[in-house]
Amino acid sequence: MSAQDTIRELVQNNDVVLFMKGEKLMPQCGFSSKVAGILNYLGVEYKDVNVLSDAEIRQGIKDFSEWPTIPQLYVKGEFVGGCDIAIEMTLSGELDTLLEASGVGFDKTAADKIREANKG
Repeated sequence: MSAQDTIRELVQNNDVVLFMKGEKLMPQCGFSSKVAGILNYLGVEYKDVNVLSDAEIRQGIKDFSEWPTIPQLYVKGEFVGGCDIAIEMTLSGELDTLLEASGVGFDKTAADKIREANKG
């Protein structure tokens, strides 16, 4: 199976996938840590894919999404974006809307706490 096939299968067979450096409980870069932290805090069940453990997946995900950086977040097979986009969507409430529309469970109270803590 090619890296593209593996990526396609992961994205299609999991409601939420985060291609990241490290693992959800032990991220190995600040950007991956921020996105994993959001998902973890919200209680979202997601598949974490450590791109550091497979060079073909690491390059393959960049080709698959036509997006040059990692982390990369997918919800219901659709590419959402990287770290900055995930943060913006969390703060604006767009991530809540996307998760709700996709039937993905999350802690709405936690999402509200993030927004409240980041009012400025």
